[in-house]
Amino acid sequence: MSTRPPLPALAQSARRVYLEVLVRGSASVSGALIETLHQRLLKPAEPLKIRAIRDTLADLQQHGATWQLGLISRLRKTLKGEEAARVPAGQALSLVADDTIEREIIAARLALSLSADVQWQFSDLCSRMQTLSGQPEIAADDGLRPAVMARHWVDAWRDAELGHADWQLLQAAIHEEFGLWLGDAYHRCNAWLVEQGVLPEVDLRPFIRRSHSVAPGALIGGSFTESTQRRTEHMGGAVEPALALAAAAVRLAGSLGGGAQGGPVEPGVGLSARAPTERSPASAQASQVMQQLQKVLQRHVPGMGESPAVQAATLAPAGAGAAAGAAAAAGEATPPEPLRVSPRLQAVIERAQNALQRPVARESGSPVALEDLRARSQAFKQVLKQAAASPQERATIEVVAMMFQSILQDERLPATVRVWFARLQMPVLRVAVAEPDFFAADDHPARRLIDRMGACALGFDSAQALGEVLEREIKRVVQVVEAYPDTGRRVFQTVLTEFEAFLANFFEHENPASRKGISLAQQVEQRETLAIQYTIELRKMLADVPVDDSLREFLFQVWADVLAVTAVREGGQSEVTKTMKRAAADLIWSAGAKVAPDERVEVIRRLPILLKTLRDGMGHAGIAAKKQDEHIRRLNNVLAAAFTAKAAPISRDRLDELKDRLQTLESMLPTLNEADLDEGLIRDISGQETEGLEVVSEGGSPPSAAMLAWARELPLGSWFQLQYRNRMETVQLAWTGARHQMLLFVSPQGRAVLFPLQRLAAYLQAHLIRPAQDEALTVRATRDALARLERDPEALLR
Repeated sequence: MSTRPPLPALAQSARRVYLEVLVRGSASVSGALIETLHQRLLKPAEPLKIRAIRDTLADLQQHGATWQLGLISRLRKTLKGEEAARVPAGQALSLVADDTIEREIIAARLALSLSADVQWQFSDLCSRMQTLSGQPEIAADDGLRPAVMARHWVDAWRDAELGHADWQLLQAAIHEEFGLWLGDAYHRCNAWLVEQGVLPEVDLRPFIRRSHSVAPGALIGGSFTESTQRRTEHMGGAVEPALALAAAAVRLAGSLGGGAQGGPVEPGVGLSARAPTERSPASAQASQVMQQLQKVLQRHVPGMGESPAVQAATLAPAGAGAAAGAAAAAGEATPPEPLRVSPRLQAVIERAQNALQRPVARESGSPVALEDLRARSQAFKQVLKQAAASPQERATIEVVAMMFQSILQDERLPATVRVWFARLQMPVLRVAVAEPDFFAADDHPARRLIDRMGACALGFDSAQALGEVLEREIKRVVQVVEAYPDTGRRVFQTVLTEFEAFLANFFEHENPASRKGISLAQQVEQRETLAIQYTIELRKMLADVPVDDSLREFLFQVWADVLAVTAVREGGQSEVTKTMKRAAADLIWSAGAKVAPDERVEVIRRLPILLKTLRDGMGHAGIAAKKQDEHIRRLNNVLAAAFTAKAAPISRDRLDELKDRLQTLESMLPTLNEADLDEGLIRDISGQETEGLEVVSEGGSPPSAAMLAWARELPLGSWFQLQYRNRMETVQLAWTGARHQMLLFVSPQGRAVLFPLQRLAAYLQAHLIRPAQDEALTVRATRDALARLERDPEALLR
């Protein structure tokens, strides 16, 4: 009977199987990329893009063989243990060249892509290799890790004199090829180990691995501590110090820490930071549910009813509670201090998260997949409770499990999206256990992220443009959260900011149903903004000039809008715009007292040209002919008063000054932040309708302050039922203007409806526009959990 080789020799043989698969696979990658470029050249594209494709093709044909040989050499060295020295974690944020940063970003993106594609296979291989080595985890620079392989591929690319531009052009194809290549290597290696009798079944549930305690929030200023790095790599994300640096570089909102010193999340993003005088109905409803949950927890779980500051002072290390209390006394708006989570529970959460990331069925959105996820969640709930160190931790595990059971059963969400939401359970549980305010604050970033994604996903059609793109973005968000397990609310706030940016970009640039409507709405907003700015500046200019009240009204309410329309269409310094500015100066001069005969002759000579310019300007602004006649009639009366010397005279010096200021008006325009802009300054934009854009200018009922607050809070991407012009249809909020003064709703068929803020609040007040969901996803899930706890409160402590 043959005996199995010694464990170290078996581990080395397994690595050889793994690397040989990678070496054999490398031969086909260069050819596949060249074929991809050939296919792209067959498609129509802009000349610059075609030239870039040809340049990359030439580079790859010239240097592809060098890249392949260099990569094989690196793989062979990996097998022999000749790994290049890696940058110590403490030096991850030292000053580096731009080329190095760019390379780190490329390697980081490739590592994240690979980790997402092969995570469950890598997790199984880690378990088997740990069994052979007897070590708690594989080394940070082990060639089995996706991040280490990603670095080899990028470094070999650089050494072969292939550029960043070439990589960027081929990035999608490279990620796909390497994902298939590395996945096959993991698969073959796992199969070989199973044949050798090494851990045929990887059962994660009984594995409760003790580890060093890591305080949540260990990611400071975009860099990992050593302990955070170890824990993150073990879960399969394979995130390294360089990856943390690169991830920080590509974040839309800056580093995960929000600042160089790892300060708190920027205020102003949640209701608590804004401290509004009036709360919207949705916010009040969410707050009420949170209060009810607090009462139930206080009644049944000792210590959970205490305020976050008191609980933190009780459980945190000595001195931390006093510091938190001092900050609260000083009125500082800082997030509550995270609590220490027991190491045993941390380890079980990590193992459960790895298990939830593994495929559950061939069809990820099938009923079988959802049922399997619910079963896994319930099974892990019991294991997690056994690992809990306190009644508070057990109660938190129960409530979070109930909330996610509710989300998994919510049939308004597409099944494929619910599968991704299920993977957020463990990251949310880690936050809920560590951060005392999770069950008290309805604006916690973790809650807001789930609510925002859920509001966009509720009822969407996966066949439409948003369906596939939104599902892909939700997948990315979940994977980023999984990759940073110890950063708490900061990672949730960061990906929430990125998700908001994704929505704005999608509706404005990628979604054909909303793209045209947003372009038109932006033109309307630009016109309105300029008109308001022109009015403010004209008021300043004419404050001490003796001008008839009728002329002032015309200049402020009519001609400011004409200047705005002309500036939007032609440009602020175009000849047409300058003509309209000269017309304003001529009108002011003509309205002054004309006593001298030569001045009267000059007015009569200029008048026909002036009146034609005024009519042309009003016509460009969309003013009806009948309304134009009324304005001209009033102006004629003003000019007649000037001929009878009833008007006040304007000095020549003062007039020359006005002309000069009018011609340089744009340089003096105030920003809307500088201007005291109230609701009354928003003009009547009902005449600005064009094909593809409807403007709501009437209807509704006078809104309260709470309704105005609600209108300001409506999140981008949310769905609504709108009753307008004898139609009831489903619309989605696709765009909000500066300071939320205008909002655009778009139907799936592409009909765009633009609301001024005040009118939208009026429609909300009259129930002419209603949210498609009565309450946010997490609020509904919390309400369901409350109902279950009322029936079985003992579940909190079992």
